[in-house]
Amino acid sequence: MKIIQWILIALIFLSPYKANATRDSNSYDGNIFPIYAGNGAIVPPTTTLEESLKNQRVTVLFFYLDDSSDSKAMAPIISGLDLIWRNNIDIIALTTDELQNEEKSESLYEPNYYWNGLIPQTIIINNDGEVKYDKNGMINIDELNKVIGELKGIDINDTEFSIESFNEYNSIISGKKAKIKN
Repeated sequence: MKIIQWILIALIFLSPYKANATRDSNSYDGNIFPIYAGNGAIVPPTTTLEESLKNQRVTVLFFYLDDSSDSKAMAPIISGLDLIWRNNIDIIALTTDELQNEEKSESLYEPNYYWNGLIPQTIIINNDGEVKYDKNGMINIDELNKVIGELKGIDINDTEFSIESFNEYNSIISGKKAKIKN
């Protein structure tokens, strides 16, 4: 019996099977934020949409699927927003798995009130609960920063940001240049 156990253990550890994660495929690789953005702290969200709206905070609502190549490509951008705006806005990233079979909500406090059925979808809601930005697909981080900066009263046009890959899976955001006004 011990020989069989050792053989099974050896087969498990010596198996030629390797894990494959690919950002450009619609395969399920696990949670996309720690794998492709290097930031697993975004999910689950630290606040609810209801709390964010009641506290009159600028909110970025991001709908995604873990097995969507477009969502995987957007993960570093959403993670970058978290890095730049961390304490100034609420980022609520939600998978649409649980929303797929629900009817559209009538309540502004429910995420499926805003979801249009396509992913990835990025929505920015101002302090008063009004949708100021709503787009599907890949979005440039500068575009999102401009909208958030306007809502927060910060002129962010003076800095350009870029998403840089530091390995095959993870990315970081960095400031490319800062313009100084005299």
